Amino acid sequence: MPAIHSTRRAKRKALIVTSSPEPSKNTGPSENAEPSKNTEQSENAGPPDSPRWRAMVLIGLAGGLLSGLFAIGGGIIMVPLLTAFAKLNQRAAAATSLAAIVPTSIVGSITYVIAGEVDLVAAGFVSIGAVAGALLGSRFLKRIPLTWLRWLFIIFILLVAARLFLVTPERGQEVALSVSIAAAYIVLGLLMGVLSALFGIGGGIIAVPALIGVFAIGDLVAKGTSLLVMIPTSIVGTASNWRAGTVNVRAGLVLGLSATVASIPGAWLALILPPRVSSVLFGCLLIAVAAQLTYKAVTTQRVARR
Repeated sequence: MPAIHSTRRAKRKALIVTSSPEPSKNTGPSENAEPSKNTEQSENAGPPDSPRWRAMVLIGLAGGLLSGLFAIGGGIIMVPLLTAFAKLNQRAAAATSLAAIVPTSIVGSITYVIAGEVDLVAAGFVSIGAVAGALLGSRFLKRIPLTWLRWLFIIFILLVAARLFLVTPERGQEVALSVSIAAAYIVLGLLMGVLSALFGIGGGIIAVPALIGVFAIGDLVAKGTSLLVMIPTSIVGTASNWRAGTVNVRAGLVLGLSATVASIPGAWLALILPPRVSSVLFGCLLIAVAAQLTYKAVTTQRVARR
C-alpha cells in the first residue's frame, strides 16, 4: 500500500508540473495583464497628429480674428495652441496653420479691397520678393545658425512695438512709385519670406510695421496689402509642405474654415478702430510675439548646453 500511495503522489506531482504554464518567450504584456499607467496615458492621448476638433475650431476662431484685425497670418497664435491643445506635433502644427492661412488671407484681403484699403502695386512687388524669400528661407533653415539672428529679430520687434506706442500712423497717405521704391518693396518681401520660413511667423509681423514705418503707408493699407501678399506665400509654402507630407488635411480644413469665418469681423473691426487704438493693440501683440520668441530662444540654448 505505501508503494501504491507513493506512486500516486509522484503521478500527481508530474501532472501539476506539466499543467503549469511555461513562461512566455515574449516579454511584452499579456492580453489579460492590466495596462500600466504609461500605456493608458498614451492610449488616451491618441496619436500625435490626431487633433481635438473642438479645440481646433476655437484655435481657428482666435487665429482668424487676429488675422483680420492685424493682418498677420495667425500662426504665431495658432501654432503653440495646436501643439498644446490639439495635440499636433510642432512640424504638423506649423504646416497645418500655414494651410489655414490660405483661405483666411483671401477672405480678409477681400474685405480690405472692398473698403479700398489695399495697395495692389505694392502687394505685387512685395509678393515677388516674399515667394523667393520663402524658398530661400526653407533652404537656409538647416544651414545657418539661428541663435544670433533670432535675438536680432526679437530686438527688431521690440523696437517696432516701441515705435507703435509712441507714433500714431496717419491714414490716407499714398507713396509715389519709383524704381527705388519698387526695389525696396522686393527687398521687404525677401526679408518677409526668409524670416517667415526661418521662424515660422506670419509675414504680417514684418510687413505691416515696415510698410507703416519705412514706407509711410497708412495702417489700414499696410494691413490690407500684407494680407494680399500672404495669399501667394501661403500657397507656395503649403504646396511645399504637401509634397513633404507634413500637412494634416482634415485639421487644415477645420482650422481654415473657422479662421475664415472669424477673419471677416476681425477685418471690419480693424476698419472702425481709431489709428491710435489699433497701434497700441498691435504693439501689445508684438510684445507677446517677442516674449514667445525669447522663451523659445532661451529654451533652445538650454537644451543645446546639455
